[in-house]
Formats: sequence, structure tokens, C-alpha cells
Amino acid sequence: MLKKVFQLISLVFTISIFAQKQDSLALKNGIENPSLVSTHHFGIFNSRLNTNFKQKRTRNKTLSFNYTSGNNFHPFVEAYFPKDPAVREQLSEFIWHDRPFHFINQTTTPADYMNIVIDAVIKEFRAELFLPLTKQQEITINLRSYFITKGKHPFSIFTSDETIEWFHSNIAGGEDPFGRRYYGLNQVNFEYYDRNGNTLKLENGDFFIGGIEFSHYYYPNLSINNTKNIYINFGSHLGINTSKFNPSLDFGISLNALKQYYFKNQNQLNLAIGANILRKNLIKLSNDAIDLGNNTYLGTLEGNIEFTTFTKKNNYNSFGINYQIQTRYNKKAESNYYSLRGKWQEINGGWHNGVATLYNTFSFTSFIYTYGRPKYKISLFLKQDFDVNNAPDFQTGIQLKVPIHK
Repeated sequence: MLKKVFQLISLVFTISIFAQKQDSLALKNGIENPSLVSTHHFGIFNSRLNTNFKQKRTRNKTLSFNYTSGNNFHPFVEAYFPKDPAVREQLSEFIWHDRPFHFINQTTTPADYMNIVIDAVIKEFRAELFLPLTKQQEITINLRSYFITKGKHPFSIFTSDETIEWFHSNIAGGEDPFGRRYYGLNQVNFEYYDRNGNTLKLENGDFFIGGIEFSHYYYPNLSINNTKNIYINFGSHLGINTSKFNPSLDFGISLNALKQYYFKNQNQLNLAIGANILRKNLIKLSNDAIDLGNNTYLGTLEGNIEFTTFTKKNNYNSFGINYQIQTRYNKKAESNYYSLRGKWQEINGGWHNGVATLYNTFSFTSFIYTYGRPKYKISLFLKQDFDVNNAPDFQTGIQLKVPIHK
């Protein structure tokens, strides 16, 4: 599987070298972020939408390659979901860790059951092609794939267990607050038993194609483009999920807005906001698909601020901050009555996160740096989960974007 990954990387860089001799990129086109979707262990099996904060459609055919690494960690936890409304009402009167539910069997105490444990560094590889259609429209084709690893040095310098635990021990968070050291560093333990009796299990070194995504963007020509430097675009999205765990089709729509400020020294300040919504599994291609959350829709709201300086040779350096909120994977009402079981006596905290965080909204802050030249753009980002959902805890990425000869 690694051979396939390296072949893909080699192909992208071969194309990039060829493309640099043939064409050029429009130097600055609003905010062109790398892919900032998280390496969430449910999310990787569905399409998710990246926000588009560009000013206008891509001028030339363009290829981008995006590599992301995220550290996901949830200790083993079991969950029971009573079916009897009276039992649900009784449990809702107790705080979640004191609920007195004792499962005997489906006849006397009917309940759905699931368990999950997640410990892995998930690496995502994306190759995306941008194709201009008209002056106001473009389509993109995005292929995404995933590699499951232990996250050892030197291949996961920033997202390895050692780096994260060193940070907790020496800078912030306290000594091993979530049990990584207790369960062991640098290992893969990725298994999920859903409430329908299906099992999802991945091992160290597993590689799979997550799916292919098609997006269409429309950039309307509005009077506020020239008078207020405000730009809007609309997107429609189709995702085909190809993994054996969730073969299905997703559909989504998006709306994004960009406001630009120009300074006398040619520096720029860009402010942007965007929202999208995805209908997961609109069409299921298998009756044995894993239950990856009973919320039918995934929605995202993002805000972005970016400051850009230009060099004497008209290259540029951009520094951006992106804040993203994503809706929960499971219906919030279930958190009022579920009953959880875990090794809470043995670790300091977070033993319940594998289930509990599926009922929380996810928020991430990303810090992005982009260097742009006429022949290529390269972006680096760090993404932090300040709510400590550990899905992922910390994520890094790099993107290379190059034009393709007409």
C-alpha cells in the first residue's frame, strides 16, 4: 500500500515540474486554503466540504496535492441506549456518569449497544483538479485516500504520541491527562462495533481510497465586487464514498463570502465567512454499511482572517487564522439517557470521549501560512482542537498547488 502512496506523490511532483514550465497561476485569488477537514475517525468515511474563499474561479487548469496528519485517541468505552421511554426518562434525571442502568438482556432491558476504541495517527492524501468552465464557473475533482499508522518519528514529528505527551508534560495540559501513556504510545488500536452489530477495524499500515468528490462553483458578477470588494460564491457537491465500510453517495451545498481590504503598500487583509451542509449517505450502496452517526446531515460554519504581504518580485506571504465549527455526528437527545462503561478508575480523564464527543459540536482553530509565486503555491497549517475532543487532538498539513498546461 505504501508503494501506491509514493507512486501518487511521484506523479504529482512530476506533473508539477512539467506544469511550471508551461503555465502560471493567477498570483492571489482571495483566500486559497489547503484542505482543513479533520481526520475524524467517522468523518474519513464520508465526504466533507472544504470552504471556498476564492475571489473568482481558477484562471487555468490547476492541480493541488494535500497531505494531512492527525493524532486521534479515545480509550475503550461501551454505550447502552435503552429503548424503553420510561427508562430513558429515569436515566435523564442523573448526571451521565452516575446513571444506574444494568443491562440484562434484550427481553428484560431492551437497549442498543456499541463500543469503540481509537488510537492511531491518520494520514490523509488528497489530489484535486481545478477546471475552469466559464468566466464565472468552475468544477473540481477531488480524490482522497487514508493511511493508518502508529505515528512513530520521524514520519509524524508533530502528531506523534511522544510529541503530544511531551507538550502535555512540559508546556500545557498536565502529565498524561487522557491516558496515552497508560495504554501505550505509538500503537494502532482502531475498532468500532456499531449498534447494528457491524464491526469496523483497521490495522497499522492499512491504506484505502476514501472516495472521489465533484464540486461545482458559481461566482456571480455583482456590483459589490467593484464597489465594496465583496465576493460571493455558491457551491454544489457530490461525493462518492468508495471504502468497503460505507459505500454511498453524499450531496451538499455551500455559500461563501469574501471581503477584501487593500493598503497603499500593496498589502491585503481578507475576511471571509462560509457555511455548508452535507446530506450523508443520500444513496446507500450496501445494506451492511457501518453506522457512522445517526445525524443525517453534517453542517460546517467557518470564519477566516488572512493578512498578505508582497515582495519586490511580486511573490507573496500570507498568514491566516481559520475557525471552524462542525455539527455533531449523533443526535443530541441520546446524550440525555445513554449509559457509558469504561476504565474510569485507571486513567485521569477522557475515558468517555469515544462516545460522548459524538454528541458534541466540533470546533477547530487552524493557523495557515502560504507562500505564492506565479509558478506554484505552497501552504502549511497547524490545526488544534482546543475543546480536547481528541478527534484529532492535533493536526498538521501541507499543500502544493501548480498550474497545468492548457
